[in-house]
Amino acid sequence: MQNFLSITEKYKVIFFDSYGVLKNHNGLIPNVQLVINELRKQGKFIRVLTNDASRSPEQQAERFAQTGLTGLRPSEIITSSMMASLFLKNKVKTGKVAYLGTVNSAQCITSVGLEAVPVSAVDFNNLEAFSAMAFLDDEGFDWNTDMNKTINLLRKRKLQVIIANTDKIYPTAKNNVNIATGGIAKLFESILNRKFLHFGKPDTQMFNHAFEDINQFGDFEKSDILMVGDTLKTDILGGNKFGISTMLVLSGNTGHRSYENKIRSSGIIPDYICKSIVD
Repeated sequence: MQNFLSITEKYKVIFFDSYGVLKNHNGLIPNVQLVINELRKQGKFIRVLTNDASRSPEQQAERFAQTGLTGLRPSEIITSSMMASLFLKNKVKTGKVAYLGTVNSAQCITSVGLEAVPVSAVDFNNLEAFSAMAFLDDEGFDWNTDMNKTINLLRKRKLQVIIANTDKIYPTAKNNVNIATGGIAKLFESILNRKFLHFGKPDTQMFNHAFEDINQFGDFEKSDILMVGDTLKTDILGGNKFGISTMLVLSGNTGHRSYENKIRSSGIIPDYICKSIVD
């Protein structure tokens, strides 16, 4: 396997996934700060592309700082909830938006001037007031009552349904996972025989947004960009589809023992493989 910093010498821009690349279930990956500092010293542009829709970029940057990664600016963090917000702003201009998630995650709704209503507070006698339903986070609601309310809401009212985080699972310990928002939404899609609107990697909206963002500061080509991620079906597939170089790191969802089989079975091939960004 190759050394991370020796590979980044070829690129002007580094796109990072967050969980599994910069941090994991133990917190910040040791020496990540040193690597980020070195990239900045070399004049690299950095963006963090995350499917975590539970916090705003400002909150994400604050959380990184609390765990020991300082200097990461909110403007350098692009979340899947930002993509959902853009959709709501352009396509859902009026009405209330019901949501599953935390109050923090609902900022992607309220930030564009729409009223966010947790599913638990939906009045079934006034469903005409609702224009959309958003799956935002796997926390902040009762999995029994609110899941049942959601299925009946979507049966009774024709709504735009958005998924702000397409991840089906996320790791909580070395060998344990929890069901993520994308996994919850997949269940509802199956029951209702419908296809919802998904935002986040591997879809290209986030990559397009990041590409347009960095080109405010220079004249970059896709060949100037390296996407670094720990998950084949989101980070690497998304980067490959967008036409940029990709690096799989083995510090998160994809481990040393499984990466060869996962690449072979999925057909998703990264350009590079590293143990982590600190190796």
